[in-house]
Order: sequence, then C-alpha cells, then structure tokens
Amino acid sequence: MCGIVGYIGNKDVKEILLSGLDTLEYRGYDSAGIYITDEANQGHLFKEKGRIAALRDKVDNSISAFSGIGHTRWATHGIPSVENAHPHQSTSGHFTIVHNGVIENFEEVKDAYLADVHFHSTTDTEVIVQLIAWFVESEELDTIDAFKKAIVTLKGSYALALVDNENPNTLYAAKNKSPLLLGTGEGFNVISSDAMAMVRETDQFIELMDGEVATLTKDSIKIEDLAGEIIERDSYTAHIDANDLGKGTYPYYMIKEIDEQPAVMRKLIQQYQNENGDLEINESVLSEIKESDRVYIIACGTSYNAGWVGKQLIERITGTPTEVHLASEFAYNTPLLTKKPFFIFLSQSGETADSRQVLVQVNKAGYPSLTLTNVPGSTLSREAKHTLLLHAGPEIAVASTKAYTAQIAVLAILAECVAKYNGVDSPLDVAHELGIIANAIETVIDDHEIFERLSVTHLSTSKNAFYIGRGIDYYVVMEAALKLKEVSYVQAEGWASGELKHGTIALIEDNTPVISIITDKVSGPHTRGNAHEVISRGANSMIISMEGLDRQEDAYVLPKVHDLLTPLISVIPTQLIAYYTALHRGNDVDKPRNLAKSVTVE
Repeated sequence: MCGIVGYIGNKDVKEILLSGLDTLEYRGYDSAGIYITDEANQGHLFKEKGRIAALRDKVDNSISAFSGIGHTRWATHGIPSVENAHPHQSTSGHFTIVHNGVIENFEEVKDAYLADVHFHSTTDTEVIVQLIAWFVESEELDTIDAFKKAIVTLKGSYALALVDNENPNTLYAAKNKSPLLLGTGEGFNVISSDAMAMVRETDQFIELMDGEVATLTKDSIKIEDLAGEIIERDSYTAHIDANDLGKGTYPYYMIKEIDEQPAVMRKLIQQYQNENGDLEINESVLSEIKESDRVYIIACGTSYNAGWVGKQLIERITGTPTEVHLASEFAYNTPLLTKKPFFIFLSQSGETADSRQVLVQVNKAGYPSLTLTNVPGSTLSREAKHTLLLHAGPEIAVASTKAYTAQIAVLAILAECVAKYNGVDSPLDVAHELGIIANAIETVIDDHEIFERLSVTHLSTSKNAFYIGRGIDYYVVMEAALKLKEVSYVQAEGWASGELKHGTIALIEDNTPVISIITDKVSGPHTRGNAHEVISRGANSMIISMEGLDRQEDAYVLPKVHDLLTPLISVIPTQLIAYYTALHRGNDVDKPRNLAKSVTVE
C-alpha cells in the first residue's frame, strides 16, 4: 500500500527518493511527495496527486539536498488530493512526517489536544505531526521525547519517518504493525518500508520492531524502546538483484511475471532438493505437522485461493485434515480449534496486516506456525516459528501470478516431505512432476496469441463474466475470476459449476461470457453438462480442458499433467486472459485502480 523512503548522507537526495518511490509504485498509490533539506538547511516540500512522473515534473532540480523523506499514499482517510498527500507538516512548520498505517483514535486525539490547531488536510497522519509539535511547544519536550509521547498516545498501526526542521541533520523513525527498515551505508543511512526501494543504495538493512524508535544521522543509527533502553541489532543482507526490478523488454510486469513461471518451478526444485535429489524440508517443520491433528491455512486474496489447492494437496498426500480461512475473518471470528493445530500463513509479501493479526494470536496461544512467503526477513517470516521461501523473485505487478503458482508448488513439496516423514507413500513424485509442469507452462505461454484472441471475442465489451469448475477446478476458477476483476474491472465470479442451478444461472443472458475449466476426469463431464446448460440460455461459452478430456468444441486444450497439480497449468490461460482483457480495455495492467500490492493495514 503506502510506501516510505528516507535518506540522509553524502549524495543528492532528490533522485534517490524519487527512484525509491518509483520502485514502490507496485504497492499501489494515488499521490506522492517528498520533503528535502538543502545545504543551507532550508526545507522544500513537493507533493502531487497521481503518478510519480507528475511529482518529478514539480520538483525543482536546481536544489542541492542531502537529506529528505518521501512517500506514496494509498488513501484511507481523505480523498486523493495534493492536500492529503504526504509529507505532512505541523502548522508551525517545525516538523514534517510521512506515515504508513491507520491511526484508530485520531479523532479523539484531535479533540483532546488539537482543538485550536488549524489543519490543512483530512488525514489521520496530520494529527500525528501536529501532536508532536504540540508536545514540543506546550510541554517543552525535546523532539525524541515528544515523538515517543505521541506514539504512546496513538492507537493503531504506523510506520513513521520524521524530520525536525530545526535539526535537519537527523531523521527519526518508529513503527507499530506496519513494516519499516533502516538501511546502512558508508557515509549515509536510509529508511524504507520495502528493501527494494533502497537496494540500489545498499543491501544492508536493520529491522525496526514494534514499539521501537530510531534516530539516524549520516554516520549513525540509534535504536531504542519507548522506555529509552538502547537496542543493539545486527544488519542483514537483502538478497535482491536490482536488475530483477526492471521490466526488461516487456511492456508490463504482469506479462513478464507470467512468463517467469516455468523458471520459478525449476528453481523451486533446485532449492528444495538435497544432494541425493530428494526433496527436503527442515525436520522440525515435519515433526510439528506430524504431531498436529489439523492444519489451518490462513491467507487473503490470491494466497487464499492458493490455500484451497494446498488443502487438497495436504489432505490427499498426507491424510492430515486441513482447513482454509480468510485472515480478516479468522482474526475477529475465530472458529473452534482442535487440540493440536498447526498454522500455515501464505503471503507473497510477508507483510499482510490481516494475516499478521492472526499470527500474533497464534503466537500468544503457543501454537506452531509456518509462513510461506516470497520475502525473507518479512514480518510474517520473522514472527512465525518456521519459514519456507517461494523463490519466485520480486513480484511487482499488483495482480499476483507467479507467487500463486509458487505457493502451490511449495505446498506440494511440503506435502510430499510430510508424507515421507510420516511413512506414507506419496501418490506422486513432486520434483519430477514440477519439471513436467514447467515445460507445460511454457507450451501454454507460447500460445499467448490464442488467449489474446479469446479475450477480444469474449470479454472486450462485457461488463460481467463467470468462471465455472468442480473440485480442484473450482479452486482455480476462484483465482481466475479474481485476476480478471482485478485488472480488467469486469465483474467476474468463480462458481462451483454444480451450484449454477441453485441461483447463479438466473444471471445468464445473451452473450454472457462463461468460461469452464475441465481437468478432472470424474467431475469433468458434469462441468461440461453445466456449460451446455448456460449455452442453451445464450451464454458466450469458452471451455478450457485438459488433454484426454477435450472435445472439438473446446477453445483450448491443456497439456496433460498429474491430476493433483493441474491448477499449476490450468491457471495460466486465465492469467493471460485477464492480462489481454485489461490491455485491450486500455487499463494500467500493473497498477489497477484502488488496489495495492502489499496490504499493510487491516
């Protein structure tokens, strides 16, 4: 969602901040801004609604500056506008701040302390900077004490970067629930909500934890808790190749990331194979799953859809009962749990706020947990007991593609390893099958022109569409519909095809697009029958089937793969259909409206 960058050091800060914000575009935003301090210690604020390119046009390039903060905003309080864009300043101009997160009690704070203060925006963030200024001016506190007192007064989530305009050679940072990193370098230090934003400057980062405050100069970083106790923490190396952050020859990240999926499958085989060629996962993970009586998969969005496929894999391969839950529902409406639960958290970014809320409760209860994430060192990775990495490389497009297939592949690897540890014969050789799937995905991607044509003929003008399937295909059509609505804005739904006659078929009229996925030999004939039911009611039908189950009427036939892993191949056409539908509608494929890549607020 929102993104933070900050720099203090020996280089001109303007391009560092703007390039960092460019990198954070994938998180989703509606406005952006930077605040920089020049050599004469004079501050300059630049803000703009819309894209960072518009902000670039507004920044005065003649200014030479060596410290500053920047922000991309995704609106939570107040409409997208220049006034509501960050950074925000106190009325006196003493302090400037950027903020990720949501302050739950900002109205109460405003009434209690700031009734006489003139506000320039309708954001919760301005309350923070005005409160800090109020504590300095009314209670004669110094900056760090005023910062701490403000933090104690606030309720909610926040990642903050603060400038004291009377001491611009120092930056301040703090966090609670929202991620924030401190980066270190020779003669400079940085603040960033995402290592990718500053990886061109440094690959050395220090994690800031909840309830901590940091003071940065160009030569030092001091971290302390709210009681003033100094905290020593080593930096870690962010293994991110800056070259991976570019699109290369691709017009959009989404199509680049679709194309990268065969390579991801092959990399996962390499990463999880031992020297004997066997798949291997840390024994402590396998032991705790063996001792559990039920697995609970917690996730949101695309990861939630991957979780349903994971449930099928874990139950079919290991025999362990598995449930799948939306994190946002589980956190505040927790179901009855078994006596020995094991929790798996799925999150591409590892920063999903709803999932973290559940993980906090899981840790408090003392239950074992495992995070599957694409980002080592992320909050969910750090706070769960165990982590398995997706090894998919940076995923920049808001609509997830390769992380979805990587999650399913890692869940399959996990399931096979658990089965072997439990002495259960696995019904498939996962490493071998993933190699076959990598080749099959390449075959489907090579037919991209077919899917572009199908997108035009079926979805170019439609306002709604339906995907249908049964069994494991139902789990795929859930993700297919989400992908289509995310990037094309077509109102799409994924339905279990057997449920059509229980209500949904009432929505079928002339030319309604209905896309059927058929990869299961048992339920496939039933789904085909359901497809004919909607055809007889005027639907514009498209059937995607697997080799051996295909008929002449089918729009596309998928290469044959193992029955338990068909989602890894059947989802590829739906990703391409979503991409080309959005492209032909003139949408911004990588940055769809109102959406954010990393959802860091509940």
